[in-house]
Amino acid sequence: MDTGSALENFKLDGMMRYSVFVPRLYNFCKSLGMETGKIMPSRAFCSDENQGYPVILIAKHFGTFPFNHGQVGGIVATDRHGPHAHHGDAMVIIQACHVGYDPETKSFGVYRRLQTSDNCNSTSCGKVDLTLQWYRNEYDFAHENIFIGKTGNRITLTIDNQLLRDDRHEGLFLRLNRLLAMTDGGLSAPVSAQSTSRTYFASDDIASSLAGLEIAEGSAISVGSRLTAQYFYYRKDIAPDIEGRDHLEANLLNSMPRIVTSRSPLLAAAQINSQIEFDRTFRTIAKNHDYAGKFLVFISGIHIDISPKPGQLFPLTKYVPWAAYVQKPDGSHHILEQAELLAELRKQSTDNPDQIQLDQAIHVMEDAQEVRVEY
Repeated sequence: MDTGSALENFKLDGMMRYSVFVPRLYNFCKSLGMETGKIMPSRAFCSDENQGYPVILIAKHFGTFPFNHGQVGGIVATDRHGPHAHHGDAMVIIQACHVGYDPETKSFGVYRRLQTSDNCNSTSCGKVDLTLQWYRNEYDFAHENIFIGKTGNRITLTIDNQLLRDDRHEGLFLRLNRLLAMTDGGLSAPVSAQSTSRTYFASDDIASSLAGLEIAEGSAISVGSRLTAQYFYYRKDIAPDIEGRDHLEANLLNSMPRIVTSRSPLLAAAQINSQIEFDRTFRTIAKNHDYAGKFLVFISGIHIDISPKPGQLFPLTKYVPWAAYVQKPDGSHHILEQAELLAELRKQSTDNPDQIQLDQAIHVMEDAQEVRVEY
């Protein structure tokens, strides 16, 4: 799936605090005709501990602990549709990939872990970060081993020999037709050959973009961040195991150039993953007969986990909705794109008279008469 244009349409300005999002979602479900006490929510979240606060709020407002549709990284376990459908008359699935946010540094991808001895910051989501590491290393090698130079009045690019090899099984591959001068027969001959690299004249587009760069003849500078997403792609062997270990990586592979060159790679990865999971999961729901004759709302987005301050137990989680699929018992259905979805949610009250008091509910169970289990 090409997520290029879709990522640009994923707006963050619609984010809302989870304590606002969940009652709005509940009231939206009620407005469709869902009945209080008959709604079975489900969550498709990562297993990270900072995803617990959203689960608590879902339980509070929907009146029951949500079913679990989630795998690490926010992948939806679609083989759980059937069991979920059998647990209620009206169904809600909330999917989210998540990304940490540190308000002190205004940076995405980190989260303060209160359960560590020094309250240290670590990556969040760790699964996404680990998935990106190989691709970042490949990119770092490329932008440190491509050099911009000048021969006469023409811009040159000196490229490491490994990056010129097209017979590699995996790695970062350059789009040489965009980087280098071409002839009718293909790539032009190198200007010079070194022991570990080749030097070529740059393409007109590259030369034009670098025209103001001051480079003395005989010297060179690293291409660095000028190696943008349009100039390379990746190949990697990934097991075709849907909803298996490599599923997240397969979701992100085609978009990795955009992700690793993004200002906030983990944020971009979270957005792209949720977009792909919505597109994929919507189709599995539409083809699944277990949900036939039931209300269903499937909503997808991202969690932004804002690190807690001293004295806070939970993150100040914000939800950014991306899209929703709405189905009614008569089989009619429609999709709400981001702007439509936000408009529908903003119509709803943040007051939920049906919400339960968790402490009170727990005390009721503590004080209940003992039930003897006989065996």
